Amino acid sequence: MADASARNKTNKRKGAAWETELLTGLRSVGEDVERLRLVGAEDEGDLVVREPGGTFLIVEAKNARFEPGPFLDEAERERRNFAQHRDLDPRDVDSIVVVKRRGKGWRKAFVLTTVEDFFELGGE
Repeated sequence: MADASARNKTNKRKGAAWETELLTGLRSVGEDVERLRLVGAEDEGDLVVREPGGTFLIVEAKNARFEPGPFLDEAERERRNFAQHRDLDPRDVDSIVVVKRRGKGWRKAFVLTTVEDFFELGGE
């Protein structure tokens, strides 16, 4: 059990470092971005970018084995939580997953979304 506990702590540290790198990087290029802190069933994502016109982009930052389906499902739940907790129209809140690439900086990370969301095809 000690090995699993140590591994979990290491993974959490790597995840937190990645989240900080992404936050700092986005701020350095002028994005209005903040960290989100809720956890558990009501989690709202890792970062929120305030976009022009009063819309928001929820960012789920991942530094883990690449699992696009579960990552996108989590980001969608967190998008809905963020909108619901603030009484926002869900259409004013988008979400993406930003996945760290091994050996690459934040600018070279993968960005995951769906075709429906990317082309604003609607689904709600």
